[in-house]
Formats: sequence, structure tokens, C-alpha cells
Amino acid sequence: MIANSNNPDWRPTASQSVLIARAKMLANIRHFFSAKNVLEVDTPSLSRGTITDIYLDALKSSYQNNQAEQQLYLQTSPEFAMKRLLSAGSGSIFQICRAFRDDEIGRYHNPEFLMLEWYRVDFNHLQLMAEMDELLITILDTKPADIISYQQLFIDTLKLDPLEASNSTLQTMVIEKANGPILDDRDELLHCLFAILIEPNLGSHKPVMVVDYPASQSSLARLSIKDRRVAERFEVYYKGIELANGFHELKDATEQRERFNQDNIQRKLLGKPQKPIDERFLSALESGLPDCAGVALGLDRLLMLKLNIKTIKEVMPFPMDRA
Repeated sequence: MIANSNNPDWRPTASQSVLIARAKMLANIRHFFSAKNVLEVDTPSLSRGTITDIYLDALKSSYQNNQAEQQLYLQTSPEFAMKRLLSAGSGSIFQICRAFRDDEIGRYHNPEFLMLEWYRVDFNHLQLMAEMDELLITILDTKPADIISYQQLFIDTLKLDPLEASNSTLQTMVIEKANGPILDDRDELLHCLFAILIEPNLGSHKPVMVVDYPASQSSLARLSIKDRRVAERFEVYYKGIELANGFHELKDATEQRERFNQDNIQRKLLGKPQKPIDERFLSALESGLPDCAGVALGLDRLLMLKLNIKTIKEVMPFPMDRA
């Protein structure tokens, strides 16, 4: 078969100047962590284990080993493997890697994307938020971020308390204010309101860090000692774009197993397939995860913001439709 040189699909969607900016950004990130003596690591993209997250799914693969097929998953983040390293005594670590999610393709989404994830030993989520702010100032030259709780954000924006409002009240607002569907799950109602009515307006002039998410939306985070309804989790937004998701990490293997089981129960109720529990990850927790906080940051979106580019495909060499 003779190749058609007139077909433009072989070309990258990112310009040469964007590719240069991408390389410089990655170099600056590595310098940022090197200066803090945070160790760069790499972990497998394929694993037998995967997440049980109710609203997130992994891409599947398989491996033929001695004619026996082994089910594998492309990792949605390197979190489980990095926590295994932490439990083995790695100290503070970071990783720049590919992540994969069975998700939509759109302005801010591609099933394969570049992620920065890092963990700081002896940090809580508030200390990690401060370091995240430092990184954003370094890379994007932003002003220091605002910090607001998830609860207060709903109260200020929608005049309702997300921790107290009834499901019927949330459903009424989803229909009347967000033009959304009828939903059975409380967290789906909250997600709908947040995504449609709150998120697009976050961080118009400087980054915003939203902290203290509901415990039901924070499977891998510690619960707050001040209010057990919320977890020590934060997300970072800038110019309406979600950039990062971080936790003060849960260390208790028994509680983590129970949360995974509850995830699978909820997945079944929502008509979604249940997922295998990563026993190696739980064994690492049992051996002793150090007190730490971790965060994952989408680097393609970060570059979009840095260069004021409107679609994720313009900062990627080859997005899904050209891979």
C-alpha cells in the first residue's frame, strides 16, 4: 500500500513552538523538585490492579503469558505504585508520566494525557497546597491562590449547604438551575451542580484551591478531625479549568479496604462493573505508609494555561484522533 502524502493526519497537532515550550516546562518542573531534593521515580503504566472510583474508569488490556490471559489495566494515575514506594522508604517522590482514562474526548480531555504526581513525607494537605501554589507561581507566574472550602463555595454561589441540603433540594436545583436530569445518587447531584454552576467561574484572575470535599467523594483521603463529614482533600482550579487533585493520604489499610468495598457496592447500584481490589497496594499500607500528602496535576492543561491555548489537542503532539 502506498502512503498518501496529502493526508495531514500524520502531522502533530502541536506546533514546533508549543513543543519547545512543553519541553521547557517539563525541565522547569524537574528543576523545581530537584532543588527540594524530591526524588524522581517511574512506575508501570500497566498493572493488575486498578481504581474502584465510582466516576472514573480505567482502560483495559491483556497479556498472554504461557497461553493464559492476564487482565491488565492502564493506570489512571501512578498513585498506588508510588505509595508502594513510599511504604518501602523512598522518601518524598515525584513522577511525570502518562495516565489513561476511559473518558470523553473534548476541549480539556484526552484518554491519554501527561500527569505530574508528587508525594511529600511529613506534609499534610495544607502544606502541600502551599507547595502547589509555589509551583503555579513558578510555572504560570500567577498570584497566590485563594483558598475556600467546598461547603462555603456552595453557600456563596448557590445559597445552599452541600453537607446539609436534602437530596430533594439538590434535585430541584439540578433541574431548575442546571437544566440537568433526575439523578438518584447524592454525589451525582453535587457533581452536576458543581460542574455546571460553580466550576466554570472558578479562578478567573488567580488560582483557587477548594478544600474539605465531602467524605463520600474522597476515597483515598483522611477524614477531617474537625468535621467527619469532610475529608482532607483539595482541588485546584484556574480560569475555570480543573488542574489538580490532592489529599492528606489515608494510611489505614482496613479503612481503605472498606472504602474500596463501598465503592464497588455503589458501582453495582449504579449499574457499573465492580473492580478488583489492588491487594499489593493494601499490603503496602499494612506495612506502614509514612504520614504524607500527595497531589496529581494535569500537565497538558497546565501548558494550555501557560500559553493561553484553548484546546488540549493543540498542546499534545498526537492526541487520540492522531495516535
